Amino acid sequence: MLQDDGFSSVTSSSPIQVFPMMSVSPSFGSSNQWLKELKSEERGLYLIHLLLACANHVASGSLENANIALDHISQLASPSGDTMQRIASYFTEALADRILRSWPGLHKALRSTKLSVVSEEILVRKMFFEIFPFLKVAFVVTNQAIIEAMEGEKMVHIVDLNAAEPLQWRALLQDLSARPEGPPHLRITGVHQQKEVLDQMAHVLTQEADKLDIPFQFNQVVSRLENLDVEKLRVKTGEALAISSVMQLHTLLAHDYEKKSPLPFKHSNGVNLHRALVNQNTLGEFLEKDVANGCSPSNDTASSSPLCSTGSTKMDSFLNALWGLSPKVMVVTEQDSNHNGTTLMERLSESLHFYAALFDCLESTLPRTSLERLKVEKMLLGEEIRNIIACEGNERKERHEKLEKWFQRFDTSGFGNVPLSYYAMLQARRLLQSYSCEGYKIKEENGCVVICWQDRALFSVSSWRCRK
Repeated sequence: MLQDDGFSSVTSSSPIQVFPMMSVSPSFGSSNQWLKELKSEERGLYLIHLLLACANHVASGSLENANIALDHISQLASPSGDTMQRIASYFTEALADRILRSWPGLHKALRSTKLSVVSEEILVRKMFFEIFPFLKVAFVVTNQAIIEAMEGEKMVHIVDLNAAEPLQWRALLQDLSARPEGPPHLRITGVHQQKEVLDQMAHVLTQEADKLDIPFQFNQVVSRLENLDVEKLRVKTGEALAISSVMQLHTLLAHDYEKKSPLPFKHSNGVNLHRALVNQNTLGEFLEKDVANGCSPSNDTASSSPLCSTGSTKMDSFLNALWGLSPKVMVVTEQDSNHNGTTLMERLSESLHFYAALFDCLESTLPRTSLERLKVEKMLLGEEIRNIIACEGNERKERHEKLEKWFQRFDTSGFGNVPLSYYAMLQARRLLQSYSCEGYKIKEENGCVVICWQDRALFSVSSWRCRK
């Protein structure tokens, strides 16, 4: 049973109706006793009300009003509270960070002593893998697609563009060892920016291959994806090639953008936003409405992802280079949400949906006092939110896009979609059924697997091959 999380329905008699009309004013905090008396669902709706107002002030350059809004949100948000309080904390932090970037010296000074501990980052990503089923499903589906594509092949080469988790390939080694025709000679090339991660993977997989008596070789390529020299993958004639990319390709979209300032926005209409809040029964319904009703970007700046006008030069050249390697199969896992809009308000609306679902998953899985939960929220999800909201230009790496955009990109680069098999879908569903939480769902979309929380699509897994 979910804890009280700020997503429950709000009746027509709710105190939300007596919220001050866009009461983002200095005097607001002096008489805020009514705020403390709000029920969880009412507080959640009002936090959304304030976040949208604050983001609109930030986007329009009204920093004084943005500062007042941030102060008000801080009275309600909490990184250890219910779902909406927690997510509001990280969106507030991201909006504040965006403001600070207007003063580069101040921003750099405040972050100059921030430690980036590689071991902690690795640990948090392992926590994400363990807590959520998303990567497990992606690995099962990817392995099945590779096994089917490599049937009968004697020399197999797998390129892992995000070689961070050896459990995926341990499972594949075990599956290959059971092939009726015997296992192939397997070579895995792992790409990762941290050598210690690749060293650990090499150790685990070499041990497993020795145990199963499979001829095996592991090659390390220490590199960020954007700096990857495809020649270093050392693909050889006579090998059957498979490529796996897990939540990596979207980072390449950042490299076609120069660093730029936030775009101007119109100020929000307080009455319209207030009415939008009052008339929605749930937070989800409120977000489903066009939040731009009350805080829309001006017509000259509003647009969707840049793909609708021009393609990504970096992405196109990278996919063309992979096409030139003639892989038998390429399996791609990506976040299934559009966080690559050109305007702040677009990205705020989309990312609120997406991360509210992820935080809700955590609410249904772990207690609010869980240190693991706090670390995943702060060090992983919170940093992604910060990047989506606070950054622009080539600093904004988290440019997640919907599955249909990837269809366009792969089609343009000479790849054709390979519908995932019934057995791959069956394995994915069985894995989700093993979770005690009922909110996770699998749906099929154009031959691809889409992993959902309730009805919200969160991650997609798609399979591709070269069109000759």
